[in-house]
Amino acid sequence: MDPRFKISNREALMGIGLAVLNFIWWYAFAYGLGGKPVREYHYIWGLPAWFFYSCVAGFFVFSILVYIMVKFFFKDVPFEDEPERQNLKEEQR
Repeated sequence: MDPRFKISNREALMGIGLAVLNFIWWYAFAYGLGGKPVREYHYIWGLPAWFFYSCVAGFFVFSILVYIMVKFFFKDVPFEDEPERQNLKEEQR
């Protein structure tokens, strides 16, 4: 099996895992804090706390996590097949 597929499968699973964590974060704050009567809401910057934590804070947290994942865990993978790259190198000589 081509090692590029192993790398891309691992990176795809990491991306799916991050998307699932994002959904859990959003759902927990939106329905956890937002399940109360409106009179009991707490507000942050004029927004209900459930909205602030699920949408505003979640956006920044997961944007940083995506940056960290891409910067430190993803690898550059060439799109060309190995024999084609060898032929190209030989032609350039």
